[in-house]
Amino acid sequence: MTSNSRFQVRPLLPEHIPWARVIITHSNIFHSPVWPILYPTDLTCRAYAFFTASEKLMTLNTLTGLSYGLFDTQYTFKHPSSIPTGGKLHWDLTNTAATPQELLHQMDFPLVSIAMAHDAAEPRRDGSEWKEVIDILPRLATLFGEVEKNDERDEGIWKPKVMGEVIYRGGTSTRADYEGLGCAKMLAHACMREWKGRGYRGMQVGVAHPAVVRIFTEGLPQGMRGSVVARLDTRGYEEVDAEGGRVRPFEVVHRWSPPWSKPLHWRSSLMVMGMPPIPSSQIMRSAHQG
Repeated sequence: MTSNSRFQVRPLLPEHIPWARVIITHSNIFHSPVWPILYPTDLTCRAYAFFTASEKLMTLNTLTGLSYGLFDTQYTFKHPSSIPTGGKLHWDLTNTAATPQELLHQMDFPLVSIAMAHDAAEPRRDGSEWKEVIDILPRLATLFGEVEKNDERDEGIWKPKVMGEVIYRGGTSTRADYEGLGCAKMLAHACMREWKGRGYRGMQVGVAHPAVVRIFTEGLPQGMRGSVVARLDTRGYEEVDAEGGRVRPFEVVHRWSPPWSKPLHWRSSLMVMGMPPIPSSQIMRSAHQG
């Protein structure tokens, strides 16, 4: 699965688990359009907590054999001690004064982007693998729950009873020092071709950034099509708090985001073998539910 002379797509192996965990941690805690705004304090401590909490989830996803990474074949190591093992994570979880840039510098390995995935019908999935991660980012549960409620498709489309039909993407992250190079798209499209070759008919992914939505809905590999099947309007989403008042928990995110960020969370479905998307009229109704 070679993409070009510099970057290579390879299956993620057990030895890559710490690297994948730290990439998804650094990306979510420091560079997400949502999480560092909702949870702006003690970011380094939160990053360490997220890294620790992600072990079960990321290990399960790596061991599926369906998760891939993009590797920089021209990567230059920053620390001599990283060379013998082909890369090394140098985080010190007791150093709470480390800055995001320092933490990025300590990620001294050639893995630059990850595409975590598992089979939608995998029997060992009961949702418990997300619990510790959600404890660090509680509003992640809100996004998952509300978008699922807004998905008007028949469950049989995206919750198959047998394996080998639908892929669930469980993490899309690129290192901050490789953003803008097309790494996420390169990796995503290579994975799509691979999964289609294995006989999968579709893929589903939750997305919280407009640029990532475009990866899964525009300019797809030949024979594939993607669509947004459910949305959560995070600008208008309201809840009733403990005192009975109405609150908008994501409103603060939009104070720091440009107008095009509405809505901020999507569920996209990639159609690789003609699975029909729901009509656009239904998509728009979904966007205004809740």
